[in-house]
Amino acid sequence: METQAIILSGSRAVSVDMLPLIAPTPSDVVVAVHHSGISTGTEKLFWSGEMPPFPGMGYPLVPGYEAVGEVVEAGRLSNLNVGDTVFVPGANCYDGAHGLFGGASRTLVSDAIRTIRLDSGHGARGALLALAATARHALAGPRADLPDLIVGHGVLGRLLARLTVAAGGKPPVVWEKNADRRTGADDYIVIDPDADDRHDYGVIYDASGDASLIPTLIQRLKKGGEIVLAGFYPDPINFAFPPAFMKEARFRVAAEWTQGDLLATRSLIESGALSMDGLITHRSAAQDAPAAYEQAFDDPACLKMILDWEGSA
Repeated sequence: METQAIILSGSRAVSVDMLPLIAPTPSDVVVAVHHSGISTGTEKLFWSGEMPPFPGMGYPLVPGYEAVGEVVEAGRLSNLNVGDTVFVPGANCYDGAHGLFGGASRTLVSDAIRTIRLDSGHGARGALLALAATARHALAGPRADLPDLIVGHGVLGRLLARLTVAAGGKPPVVWEKNADRRTGADDYIVIDPDADDRHDYGVIYDASGDASLIPTLIQRLKKGGEIVLAGFYPDPINFAFPPAFMKEARFRVAAEWTQGDLLATRSLIESGALSMDGLITHRSAAQDAPAAYEQAFDDPACLKMILDWEGSA
């Protein structure tokens, strides 16, 4: 069995080619992918060659952890049925390429326990489940408090803000330097950080992935405040100790989502508490992936790029 897949063979080297798939086991499902997303966090670092050493890393690799599609084969132990729509958070199912994270493919083989059944009506928005679960995980972490300030109004920042409001929290302030990205906020405000003179934020969630901002954020805390690192940081995080000492600053690192986060986020979406509208700004045919990756990472107007696999081999 073979599939068409996105292959990163090195820095900025993106191609679409055929790869052999491993044979499914009785607990596996075979999924015909309809849509997959391009991550502007971890995936950009693999594409640019800036990703620090990471378990399972190596080229060539199939990227992507945001795939939604239809079950076309269901193993007898899978508890899923042919025709089910499922979200697949990547898959290591290739012979000849690393599956890190392995979701950018026309066909996936995955242990059914890793998939999440979805309503087919979500369409391409279903591919955003992991990103929403990442935001939910940050907000639901150990001893977590809701944010007063969120840094960055990309997709992750928007989801953090929407989830904060959905949880009954006070609408947060969101910082965004790019004027074009300050739109799309219904229940909270988005401002240029230079227009904000507050220095008493209790909890700041950084969704930028920019380690150079940390000293500035420390200055904006109230005494005993917390900074939550919700992005992914390729560079070492450094800051002068005296300002953090004076603020008695606390830091928390938010890891990736868990299966429980995926299920909880699905419930929020299905109940209407969390909207996924307005997050997908660009779509491309999977065959045009090299150009789509360039645009996803270089075009500030592109919040989320979705690859459409229907019609691919």
